Order: sequence, then structure tokens, then C-alpha cells
Amino acid sequence: MIRLLTSTGHDVTRASNRTRDGQWGRDTGQWRSPLDVIMNQIRRKRGAPDKKPSGRFLSRTSDRGGIPEDRETEERERGEGSGPVESERDVGWGRLSVFLKRLGKKADSRSLNLAHCDLTATDVLELATLLQYLPQLEEADLSWNELIGGSLRALTSHLQHGGGIRTLRLCSCRLNADDITALGEALGCVPLLEILDLSWNSGVGGGALQGLLGKLHPPLRELHLVACQLTAADADALGGIVGALPRLWVLDVSCNPQLTEQWEKLAASLCHATSLARLRLQAAGVTSNSLDCLGGSLRYLPSVRELDLSCNKGLAGGLSRLTFYLSHLTHLESLDLHLCCLTHTDLEALIQVLPSLPELTQLDVSSNKEVGGVVHSLVSALPLTQMRHLPLNSCSLNDESFTALALVVPYLRTVDVSWCKVVGGRLALLLDALQPSVIQELRLSSCQLTTDDLRHLAAVCQRVCLSSLRVLDLSYNGQVGEDGWAALFAAGGLSLLEDLDVSLRPSSSAPCVAWLPSLLSALPRWPALARLAMQRWTLTSRAREQLNHALRKRGILLECDPPADGVTSSSDPTNQDRPEETRPEE
Repeated sequence: MIRLLTSTGHDVTRASNRTRDGQWGRDTGQWRSPLDVIMNQIRRKRGAPDKKPSGRFLSRTSDRGGIPEDRETEERERGEGSGPVESERDVGWGRLSVFLKRLGKKADSRSLNLAHCDLTATDVLELATLLQYLPQLEEADLSWNELIGGSLRALTSHLQHGGGIRTLRLCSCRLNADDITALGEALGCVPLLEILDLSWNSGVGGGALQGLLGKLHPPLRELHLVACQLTAADADALGGIVGALPRLWVLDVSCNPQLTEQWEKLAASLCHATSLARLRLQAAGVTSNSLDCLGGSLRYLPSVRELDLSCNKGLAGGLSRLTFYLSHLTHLESLDLHLCCLTHTDLEALIQVLPSLPELTQLDVSSNKEVGGVVHSLVSALPLTQMRHLPLNSCSLNDESFTALALVVPYLRTVDVSWCKVVGGRLALLLDALQPSVIQELRLSSCQLTTDDLRHLAAVCQRVCLSSLRVLDLSYNGQVGEDGWAALFAAGGLSLLEDLDVSLRPSSSAPCVAWLPSLLSALPRWPALARLAMQRWTLTSRAREQLNHALRKRGILLECDPPADGVTSSSDPTNQDRPEETRPEE
């Protein structure tokens, strides 16, 4: 060993290192001892499963081991001087991993999801300095962090490091006008942005939207501005934004009722978004007078597949102004008109245009009282074999309309006739029309179901006709006897069930001791169950303990009333409608 330390020996050792390893150590100019060489060879001979990265590289991908010698060839190929750069990146990635771990998140080079993390302005500032270590970032979600409002500029000033971002979500962050201005100024650094979601930020409205005008790039495909308190002052800016986005595919300005006054200007700009496929205008101040302008734009939007006009009560009585143009939407798949106070005249105009919509699969006219009288005509005009979604809850169905519904039920994926009292005692008519393994959601809330109805439902389950069912809502049906509940839970055939609701009305209660054993026995047969709601059913302390034990092991969400501390709730087994409990039809 002493001879090796001579100058001649030193050269021999360095030559030996070149011969055996084909490369120098990381620190150029420093030779490695024979012991280092031997240990390096041992490391190289280890199999891939045995390699364990060093502590500061734990967050890196598996192709970057933590042993410096294992990466020397790669660093050499990248050129002289790359070592310090790589080291800096590794340190930066480690800082990023620590930051995200503190927030309960894991580092991902392509996706940054920090929604619901209670971020503060200080967190945003720290995150901004870490963006440079995410050069491959494509998705960033900072939604539902209300404390970062007013500090967005600290983040946007570093967006040049995220030039590949394609999705940016900032929902419910209490953004103000300065934040929107800062965002607009930084959008030039993210030319590939495809999805921008600023929903639930009231500060976007009132003129702040002007800060985005002319700043969004043509690749943008989705723009979400739900509940942003957009006003007439924002309508012009929004129109200018939409008109400059020829590839826009989704536009959602729902829950902005103050757009009413300037809807004509916004509607006129839609004709420039020729690629628009999904137009969502729920509760957006659409009136019967603005339907002419909207319809005129629809002529230039043949690609529209989804049109949501729900919760716009102002369009009542004027739907005929729109239906004339709906016939141009030959690719329309979904039309939502629920809670629009549609009149009989509106429904007649809608029925006339339905045959011109051959690709329609979803039609929502629920929560419109007049629908109950035209269901037969409505069903006759629909392309029955391809219908998947036709909710008729709160539609004042009568015997004739309920019978007509049975014609389309075999093809539906979801059946919702909640709040229709005609269903009680007649559920067999609906269930017998179902096709096996087709329906996924069955909602029968407040239908005055009887014990016989649930027995028939149990029989259908036993025949495995509901094997695809995922959601079953039987809430507010207090007339069902104990035998009915027990029969349903003992039937089986619901192996894919995820959500079950058997709650009673808010002002009533009843004991469940008679059918609880059947429910407990059924739980193992529902491996996918994620939520069980049984509010207002009274439980003994022992029964509550059994139920909690059965659900806790599987992480099932249980919605039930808390213990009454020995005070017995008033019993109301019939659970009849009371004035304060009756749900309004509209």
C-alpha cells in the first residue's frame, strides 16, 4: 500500500481506475483509493432490486439511483461541468419534496395538486421559488385555498419556469382584480395552456376579467368561470376572449345571473368559437329575449354536444325561439332544461324538435311541473334505444305518464322519479321494465313506497337484474314496514353498490332494530360500498357499536344521527309529508 502512494504508483492507480471503471470520480482531479475501486465494483455487481437510493434522492424516479458512481457515465456524456448542475437540481427536488410532504402531498414532475391544502401567502412565495425544479410540469391545481388571494403575483412572476403547463386551476382562491391582472401578464409564459379554471372567485367579476383580454392563446380548449359574479361590464371582455379562441371546446359561465343585461353581446361572440362542444349556461341570466341571439350563434356551432340552460327561469314561455335553431345541432348529445319553469307551450316546441336530434342520449327536464302531462308525447319523440339519462323527478307524474315512462326505462342508465307520489304502490311496473345489468342509478326518494314495493325490489335484486347498480336512494319513504327493509337487505344481487340512502324525513324517527341484523349481514356482500346514509333511524348503544365496528374496518362513510344521550326521539313510523317538509316542485 505504501508503494502505491509514490508518484509512479499514483499514476498506476489512476491508470488502473481508468482501466477498471472507464471514468474518473465525480470530483475531477481527485484519485480514488483501491478500496474505493473495489467497493465501486461490488456496487456495480449488485442486482437492480438490491440498489437503494441515497436519502436525498428518494423522491426521484427509479431510473436515477442514489449511488454517485452509478451515474458517472451519464454525467460524463452530458459534458464537463454538468455535475454541479445535476447536484443543484437534486437539492432543489429535495426541497420541493419536503415542501409537498409538509402539505401531505407527494412530488410528481408532471402534476402539482395542492387543492384544499390551506396554503398561505408564504406558502405561495416558497412554491414560486420551487417551480424551476418542475420543468416538465403540465398540471397545476391550487383550488380551494382562500388564503392565497391577493398574493398570486408572487407565483405568476415565476411562471416562466412552467412553460409546459397545460392545465391551471385556481378555483375558490379569493382572487381579486390584481391577481387576475398578474395572471394575464404571465399567460405569455404558458403558451400551451389548454384548461383554465377560475370558478368560484367573485373577484373575477366587476371588470377584472378585462385583465385576460388578449392574453389567452389559441390552444386554450376549456374556460371555466362558474360563480364569478360576472356582470354586464364583463360581458364585452368575455365576448372578446371567446371570439379569439377558435379551438375553445368547453365554455362554462354557469351561476352568473347578472349577465342578463348584456347577454346579446356574449351570444354574438359565440359564433367565432366554431369548435365549441360543451356550452354550460346554468343560472347564467338567460331570458326568453336572449334566446334569439343565442339561437343565431348556434347555427355556426355544429360541433356542440352539450347544452346546459338549466335554472334559467327567465326563459319560460320563450323556448320556441331557441328550438328552431336546435335542429342545426345534429351532434347534440345532452340537453339540460331542469328547473326552467317550462310551460306547456315550451314543451310542445321541444317535442317537435326532438326527432331532429338523432344523437341525443341525455335529456333533463326535471323540476318542471308541466312535464307530467306530456311524458307520453315526449317519450314518443325520443330516440329510445340510445337514451341513457331521462330524470323526471319533481315532474308531477300521473298514472298515464308513469306508464309511458316504462317504455324508455329499459335503455336508461339512471332512473330518477323522486318526489313523484304516483310511484308508491306501482313500483313493480317500473322494475319489471328494467333490462338486466343496465341501470346504474335508481333514485326513489319521497315516492311513498310501500312494504310490497320493497319486497318486489328485493325480488328483482335476487334475479340479479340490478347487478350493475351503484347508487340506490330510498330516502324519505317512512311508510315501508320493517319486513320490507329486511327483505331488501337479505336479497343480495347488489355487489357493485357504492351509495345507499335509507334516511327518514328530518322531523321524524323510527327504530331500526328489527332489520339492522339483515343490514349487517348484507355489508360483506357489498364490497364497493362507500357511503351509507340512515339518518333519523334510532339505534341502541349496542347496535350503534356493531354498525360502527362493521363499517370502520372498511372506511365506509356512515351518515346517521348522533347518540341522543338517553333521550328517546319521538317516533313517526308512517313518516307522512308535513307542510314544512314538502319539497317544492320548482
